[in-house]
Amino acid sequence: MIRSAGFLVLAVFLALTLSPASALERAELRLASVNAAVAYADTDELVYGKNADRPVPIASITKLMTALVVMDSGEPLREWLEFRERHIPAPANAYTRIRVGSELRRGDVLRIALMSSENFAAYTLAGHHPGGYDAFVEAMNAKARQLGMMNTRFVDPTGLSVNNRSTAADLVRLVRAASKHPQIREYSTTRYFSGHFRQPRYRLAFGNTNALVHRDSWGVGVSKTGYLSAAGRCLVMLSEMDGRPVVTVLLDSLGTRSPMGDAGRIKRWLTTGAGGSVAGAARAYEQKKNAAYASSDSASVSVN
Repeated sequence: MIRSAGFLVLAVFLALTLSPASALERAELRLASVNAAVAYADTDELVYGKNADRPVPIASITKLMTALVVMDSGEPLREWLEFRERHIPAPANAYTRIRVGSELRRGDVLRIALMSSENFAAYTLAGHHPGGYDAFVEAMNAKARQLGMMNTRFVDPTGLSVNNRSTAADLVRLVRAASKHPQIREYSTTRYFSGHFRQPRYRLAFGNTNALVHRDSWGVGVSKTGYLSAAGRCLVMLSEMDGRPVVTVLLDSLGTRSPMGDAGRIKRWLTTGAGGSVAGAARAYEQKKNAAYASSDSASVSVN
């Protein structure tokens, strides 16, 4: 009887110490990202939000919406698409290795736009949309409204424009919608890919911009990174945390590795309740950006 009671006490102790932390047990989560949102994929509510309703530039996170519009169009993924000269000037940071006039299948164009954030690929997808480039951007905004992304606006399919703006909370909706498409899940998490172009024939190697897709322990199901000086380092993904699929949105981080570090802090927070800590440089960056956002909001109110 005594031995049975001892086993019972031990079982309860292990259950309490090894089980995921409940919401009441979690410490305050500290992240380097200025704006963030975390949600379990099967629920509508945020587990965590940090300036989650603030509209900000989202850089190449935009390409997840580009992917949704491509999939909704029903255009064949095996169709060969030509990379044409841009009809609008390319931004200074729109570097590409792809040759104008060459061709690649639509599915592979979408793959490199997602996994490697290839801007010319995203532009090309829009150019071959029924109705053309402008119709594609209109479809992006219509899709945002359909998903309930009411604080989101797109002006281009690449994310090179600072006028592509959304909120962390809205982007949770975008990731959830993207995760319903097996092709987007596969393309966005492809680790390495060789694109075989034609007319002329050549090959280019591409790598995924999210280091976490290379780690099986993360179980990444959807991934997209982004960067502009105005947007900072950004990352959205669907991954396994706390034994469940979790949507993570991290916007406006200072360093290249900061979103990865934040993802790790979120994973530990959900599992153990530990709040973590961030470097002084990241805290200073956050204060500077929050002041800039507040100043911008004040200026906007004054004008209106």
